[in-house]
Amino acid sequence: MFNNEITCERCNILENLSVVIGLGNPGPRYENTRHNVGFDTIDRLSKKHNIAVTKVKYKAVIGDGNIGGHRVLLVKPQTFMNLSGESVREIIEWYKVPVKNIIIIYDDIDLPVGKIRIRPKGSAGTHNGMRSVIYQIQSEDFPRIRIGIDKPPQGWELADFVLSKFSADERKSVEEAIENAADAVEVILNSGIDKAMNRYNNK
Repeated sequence: MFNNEITCERCNILENLSVVIGLGNPGPRYENTRHNVGFDTIDRLSKKHNIAVTKVKYKAVIGDGNIGGHRVLLVKPQTFMNLSGESVREIIEWYKVPVKNIIIIYDDIDLPVGKIRIRPKGSAGTHNGMRSVIYQIQSEDFPRIRIGIDKPPQGWELADFVLSKFSADERKSVEEAIENAADAVEVILNSGIDKAMNRYNNK
C-alpha cells in the first residue's frame, strides 16, 4: 500500500525548474583556463547562493538550490568540452525540462576579455562545446551567456590558446565578466532575458 509521501527524486521536480550550465573541462589541469569561464561562473553562483555543486550525476557535477526564489540546478558537465551535449541531453531527458528553461554559459573568442553577451537563442558559432549541445538536444532555442576570452595572438593554435591561462591584467577583467555573468543569470530568472540583455550587453 502506498502512502502520500514523495519518495522519488523525479517527483520532487518543480515544473519551473531552470538549469544553469557552465561549459568547461574537468580536472585541475584546466582550472582558470580561458575555456573554463563557464565553470568559473557556476562556481561563483554556487558560492553566492550557497548551492553545493557536488553530486555526480548525468555525466556532470550538479547542485540543486534556489536563486531568488527560483528552483535552479547548477551544472558542470564532466565529459570534456567537445562532448558537453551528452550531459545536457541526459539532464533535460531526466528532469523533463523545456529547452527554454536552460541557460548555458561559455567562452567566446570573438569577444574581448571582460565583455559578456547574452542572447535568447542562436547557433554554436565556432564553439565545439555548444556544437555538441545543439546536436544532442536538437535545438538552438535556449538562452546563453558568452564570456569574452579574446582571439588567439598571431602564431597561436586555437586549441592551445583556449587552454591557456589569462595574464594577470586579463584575469582582473575576466573576474568582472564572471561576476556580471552570474548577476545576469539572476536577472534572467527574475526579470527575463530582455532585461538582462539591456543591462549587460552594452557594458
